[in-house]
Amino acid sequence: MIDYATWCAIREGVASHLTAPQLADSLDLDVKTVRHWMDRPYAPRAPVPRTSKLDPYKGRIVGWLDAHPLTAQQVFQRLRDAGYEGGISIVKDYVHKIRPPRREAFLTLAFAPGEAAQVDWGEYGTICVGNTRRRLSFFVMVLAWSRKMYVEFTLSQTMEQFLAAHINAFAALGVSRKVMVDNLRSAVLRHVRGEPVQFNPRYLDFARHYGFEIVACAPRKGNEKDCAAYCTSCGMCGETSLAGG
Repeated sequence: MIDYATWCAIREGVASHLTAPQLADSLDLDVKTVRHWMDRPYAPRAPVPRTSKLDPYKGRIVGWLDAHPLTAQQVFQRLRDAGYEGGISIVKDYVHKIRPPRREAFLTLAFAPGEAAQVDWGEYGTICVGNTRRRLSFFVMVLAWSRKMYVEFTLSQTMEQFLAAHINAFAALGVSRKVMVDNLRSAVLRHVRGEPVQFNPRYLDFARHYGFEIVACAPRKGNEKDCAAYCTSCGMCGETSLAGG
């Protein structure tokens, strides 16, 4: 089999009225190969499909996996019982290829009126203040049941601004029994899965004063923190702390 560039060279030689021996000599090819391609269109050789010892069993494997969530090792053991003589590596590759990826399931949660709100910080570009430009932030609180939302723009994300924005949001929306927070430094100092959440002491004192429970969404759980996208559905990760400590 010749490549496309060689075929083009043969065709150019034919157009220049060169003979097959002349072309074979100049292209370092066998004269029979040149004669074969002198009047033929170029067509790459179709790849020959490779067969494997697993091919006769693939339909059976699909049926097994549809019926039960078998591991590749379990599939291999069943194949051996059925007469398969190949290795396990090709079985693992095929099972991985046809098995759909497992997806984490999420519950759709419902909230009662006044039960929960979610808070977060966001950024909205910069703003000119005097002769300088300052980062423009916004605090947002969303009620989980009614989807009412309070937004306050600030020039910083300090603890003072965080608590003041809460107070303003409570005045507009009321105080929910639970406030869900992302892992903001103003609210959460440390959040490691499997360990108690360490909340900011000032935020805990604030929660005690206003009588709400703090709920920390799990790290890297996008389904539990959608406040910045103005979504009002937040999952409860189960790692909570009462305002009373």
